Amino acid sequence: MISLSISTILRYKEFTEWTDTFHDVHGSIWLQPIAERKASVGEIISHLKSWDNYLISTIIPAIKNGEGMVFPDFDSFNKIAYEYARSGISKDRLLDEFKLTRLQLVEILLADSDVVSKHVTANGVETCPHTGTPYSLLYIIHEFNDHDNHHKNQILTVI
Repeated sequence: MISLSISTILRYKEFTEWTDTFHDVHGSIWLQPIAERKASVGEIISHLKSWDNYLISTIIPAIKNGEGMVFPDFDSFNKIAYEYARSGISKDRLLDEFKLTRLQLVEILLADSDVVSKHVTANGVETCPHTGTPYSLLYIIHEFNDHDNHHKNQILTVI
């Protein structure tokens, strides 16, 4: 379990190596939707940064306090992240903020295996309804890795 958790967390960290290449993405592509009714590359990066920050500021403290994980309504949460990407922040600054936030989260995860592996509820539910796996922060990071790959595949269609 320990090696699995470390590899899952390191995989989460490695995503920043790919996003580092976005500094070269042309500005005309950065805030253009990747498809009709979809987010732009910049909005996706802001969205990922916001979820990482939420894990740092809300989820990890809740687990440390013996509480479950509570996730907000995804649509309204993501809308705030998209607005941030369109707020006038530069592409380079947003990419740097994403990387710093992701690396900070990875450092926290690697430093506290008890918090990472502890079984907790997610919005009051003990196990994932799709897999039957008990919820833990490690499980969420595993899911977020899949989520990163989903967005990577979307972004690869436009860059």
